Amino acid sequence: MTKIILVTDTNASLPKEIIEKYQIIEVPINIQFSDESYVTGETIDDEKLFSLIDDRNIIPTTAAPSPSAFEGAYQTALDRGAKKILCICCSGEVSATYNSAVMAKENFPEADIHVIDSRGLSLAEGFQVLAAAEAIEVGKDLPEIIKTIEHVRDRTIVYAALPTLKYLAMGGRMGKLAAGVGNTLEIKPILTLREGKLDLLEKVRTWRKAKQRLVELAVDEAKGTVIERVGLIHVNNEEGVLALYEDLKAALDINLAPILAEFTPGLSVHTGSGVIAFSLVLGKEK
Repeated sequence: MTKIILVTDTNASLPKEIIEKYQIIEVPINIQFSDESYVTGETIDDEKLFSLIDDRNIIPTTAAPSPSAFEGAYQTALDRGAKKILCICCSGEVSATYNSAVMAKENFPEADIHVIDSRGLSLAEGFQVLAAAEAIEVGKDLPEIIKTIEHVRDRTIVYAALPTLKYLAMGGRMGKLAAGVGNTLEIKPILTLREGKLDLLEKVRTWRKAKQRLVELAVDEAKGTVIERVGLIHVNNEEGVLALYEDLKAALDINLAPILAEFTPGLSVHTGSGVIAFSLVLGKEK
C-alpha cells in the first residue's frame, strides 16, 4: 500500500489527539505583537492570545506560514517514508497559506505532492483533513481520498455567535462608537462560512437569542439529512459551547460524540473571545 502522509495548517482547529493519532504534520499560523512573534500551538493558544490582547489593548496581526515552513513539512513527510503527500490548507480566500504550500511544492520536483484549497476555516477545513486521514487508514487510494474530501467540503456548514463587539472594534473591523452602541443594545453577530470566508449572516439582540438562533440554523440546515459529524468550536468558552451542544442534541435528535475544538489564534484574533460555534457535516437525505 502506498504510504500517504497528510499536511495541514493550524487553522484547521484539529485537537492534538487527532493530529497525533493520524500523525498529521501541522504547519502553524504565526501571531505578531509588534516585534514579538508567537507560533500557534507552540507558544500561543486562545487563552494566552486574549490575555495579551487585554493586557496590551492591541490586536496583533497574523502571518501565513512561509513556503519554507511547508518545505520543512514536506521534507519531514518524505523522511517518514511518504510516497505521496496530501496537503490540505485553509481557504485561499482569506489566507496566503495555500499559495505558500503550492510554492513550496515546486522545490520538490521528484516528490508526489498534492495541495488542496479546502475553502474552509476551522473545522470546515479540519473535517476534510480528518476524512482524508480516515480514508488513508482504510487503504483508499488518492483519487478516492480526494472525492471524500470534496464530499465533506461541499456538505459542511459552520455557524458562530460573538458575545461582544469589543474585539471587532479594537481590530478596526467596525467603529468604536458603533461597537459601543452595539454592546449597549446587546447586539450579537451571527457568522457563517460563505465562499471560503467567515461572513456576517445577521445580528440579533441578546446572547440568549443568539444561542437560540444557532440552534434554529442547525435545524434548518439539517432538515431531511443524515448528520455525519458534529463539531463544537469555541474561543475560551468551553462551558458555553457544551451547553449549546445540549440544545443541539435535543433539537436535532442526535447522539454523536462531537469533536471539541478551539478556534485557534489564527482565526480567533478576527472574532474575539467568548465565541461559540458549531460545524456539521450533512450526509445524504433520509
